[in-house]
Amino acid sequence: MRGLRSFLALLVVLIGLGAYLYFVESNREPSDADRLEKVFAVEPTAIDEITVKAESGERTTLRKSGDDWQIVEPVTTAPDTAEVSGLTSNIANLEIQRVIDENPPDLAEYGLATPRLELGFISGGQERRLLIGRKTPPGTDLYAKLADQPRVFLISSYLDSTFNRNTFDLRDKSVLNVERDEIDALAVSTPRRTVRFTKAGLEWRLSAPADARADSTAVDGLVSRLNTLQMKSIAAAEPASLTEYGLDTPAATVQIGSGSSQATLLIGKSSGDAEVFAKDQSKPMVVTIDATILDDLKKEPGEFRQKDLFDARAFNATHLEILRGKEMLSFEKTTVKNKEGQDEETWRQVAPAARDVDRTKVDNLLSAITQTRANTFVDSTAKTGLDSPELTATVKSDEGRQVETVRFARSGTDVHAARDGEKGAAQIDASTLDNILKALQELEQPAPADGEQKPADKGGDEQKPEDEDRGRD
Repeated sequence: MRGLRSFLALLVVLIGLGAYLYFVESNREPSDADRLEKVFAVEPTAIDEITVKAESGERTTLRKSGDDWQIVEPVTTAPDTAEVSGLTSNIANLEIQRVIDENPPDLAEYGLATPRLELGFISGGQERRLLIGRKTPPGTDLYAKLADQPRVFLISSYLDSTFNRNTFDLRDKSVLNVERDEIDALAVSTPRRTVRFTKAGLEWRLSAPADARADSTAVDGLVSRLNTLQMKSIAAAEPASLTEYGLDTPAATVQIGSGSSQATLLIGKSSGDAEVFAKDQSKPMVVTIDATILDDLKKEPGEFRQKDLFDARAFNATHLEILRGKEMLSFEKTTVKNKEGQDEETWRQVAPAARDVDRTKVDNLLSAITQTRANTFVDSTAKTGLDSPELTATVKSDEGRQVETVRFARSGTDVHAARDGEKGAAQIDASTLDNILKALQELEQPAPADGEQKPADKGGDEQKPEDEDRGRD
C-alpha cells in the first residue's frame, strides 16, 4: 500500500511539472537561439525580378513593373499571380534548417556541382542566387548554397515543388481573358444547334432556340466554368493548320459578349487524356483543356430554362383568374378591418358573382398553381392538348405589375403546361394538375353563413337523432 501511495504522489508531481513546463514554455518568447537563420534578408514586396531554372533546364524570368508582374523570358506573357506570390513569399521566408559544411571540399556529393535548380532574384539593384542540389537521404531536406558563398546548408524539401517550376507552370493559364461581372451575352453553337442567352440586370434569359426565361443559376454556372477555364498544355504556339486539331470544324464554338467586346472560343477534337484542343480565336496558340466542358456545352436548351412556370407565389399574389371551358372564376385580394379594427388581408371572389371566400382555401389553390414545375420541355410540334386546355390560370403579383398566364392540358397520361409568351411547353407531373383541381373544388364549395354549423366529417362524433332521443329517455 505504501508503494502505491508513493507512485501516486510521484505521478501527481510529474503531471504538475508537465503542466508547468507546457504553460511556461508555450508563452515564452522564442530567443535568438531558437530562431532559424534566414537565407535572404528581403521583403516580398521589395523583389523586382525573379529567374527560375527548373530541373528540366528551362529558364524563366519574371519582372515587376509597378505592382504588376510579367513573364519576359522565354516568352512575354502574363504570369499566374498565385505562383508569383508563392515565389516571393518563399524567397523572403526561406530558412536554413542546418549548416552542413562551411567550406566543403567537394560539392558533387550534395548535387551542387551541377545544381538541379537555380533561383535568382533582384532587389534594390542587387542580385542574389540560390543553388539547390539533391535531397538528403531521409528526403526531408534539400542541400543548397548561395552562389557567392561556399557554405552548404539544408532547406525544407517541400520547397522543391515551389522552386522547380517551368515557364508553363508560372504563366497565367486562363483560356479566355474576360471580366466575369461584365459578361452580358453568351452563345454556344454545336453542329446540332445554337443556344443563346442574354442578361438584363442580374437575370439571364434564353433567346434561342426559344425565347424563354432562363435558370440564371444554371447559366451563371456555365459562364463561371468558361471564365475560369484553364489550359492543360500548349499544343502549338503558332500552328500551320487548324485541321489536325479539329478546329476548322469545331465541336463547339462559344461566343461571350461583354458590352461592345466579344471573345470567341473554338473547341476541337480530343487530344487524349480526357482533354480536347481549344483556341481563343483572337490568338494563334492552340491549347488543351478539360474535355468535360463539352458535356456542359452540349446540354439540351431545356436544362437551362427556368423550371418554375410562375414567378409569383401565394404570399405576393393579388389577383387570380381560373378559366375552365367557358367558366371564369376571378378572385381579388382586399384589405378589411378585423374585429380589433386592424387592417387584415383577405380574398374575395369577384366573378362570376361576388362572394366571400375562405382565405386559406385561396392560398392553397395559389400554392398548388404557382408551384408548378417543369420536368422537361417539349417543342411546339409535340402533341400536348394545349390548343384546348383543361384549365388556364392567370396570376397577378407585385401589386398587379406582373401578370402570368399558364395553360394546363392532358394528352393521354401526360400533362403539359405552357406559359404565355414562351414557345414550347413543359411536361409536368400529373399530380400537379390533380392538386390544382382538388384545391379549386374545395374553394368552390360555398362558405357557411354566419351561425350555420359546418358539415361534420364522416366518422366524426356528431350525435344522431336516435342518440338524442335515447339521451332524453
